[in-house]
Amino acid sequence: MLKLGYKLMSEEHGPSDLLHNARRAEQAGFDFAAISDHFSPWIDEQGHASFAWSVLGAVANATERLGLMTAVTCPIMRYHPAIIAQAAATLALLSKNRFTLGLGSGERLNEHVVGAGWPGLLERHERFAEAVDIIHGLLTGKLSNYRGKHLQLDHARLFDRPTTKPAVVIAASGSKAARFAGEKAMASWRQRRDPISSKSFTRVVASARATPKWPCVAPGEKRTRATRRTSTFAGR
Repeated sequence: MLKLGYKLMSEEHGPSDLLHNARRAEQAGFDFAAISDHFSPWIDEQGHASFAWSVLGAVANATERLGLMTAVTCPIMRYHPAIIAQAAATLALLSKNRFTLGLGSGERLNEHVVGAGWPGLLERHERFAEAVDIIHGLLTGKLSNYRGKHLQLDHARLFDRPTTKPAVVIAASGSKAARFAGEKAMASWRQRRDPISSKSFTRVVASARATPKWPCVAPGEKRTRATRRTSTFAGR
């Protein structure tokens, strides 16, 4: 079933206006609102870059049925994945399970601000894979310690965790990213027409489904198809 979403453009609107736009989106009948999670706007002329998670908390309190989503959050540099898992769990509780966690491997525009440099493609993908495993593990309550090549977790536990684990979607624009989304996520996020076609995307995901690698998922947890489609409208 097609669902229509409204894009909360955090680069073009301040936090109060984003809250107002989300309320109007719910009144207009949109199914969900997705917010960009940036530290900086794409260009200075856009003029805004509020903290997406604070805005989502306010939107959760101000709406009743509107689905909420990050589109997308990068958990490899600016945020540690444990913090993202905690934020996702809290928002799921505040919104009564209306929240979907959208994840991506990020871009230098936002992640360089912590002063740790910007790694090459291979390291970014390694970091992202570790981060996704940590987030899944914490949200399911099945992981407290982790020692990866790049990321670590030391006796972590989410004390406020929803009974229903928030859905996780992963931004994918090519066949490798599609395979990763098929292995690690409930769905994929595709914001524009990509070089990979819908048919080939489905084949890639189906292949990934044949040999799943999702070590942190709770036994018996239900998953949905990774080819679920949504449409977004930019909140300009």
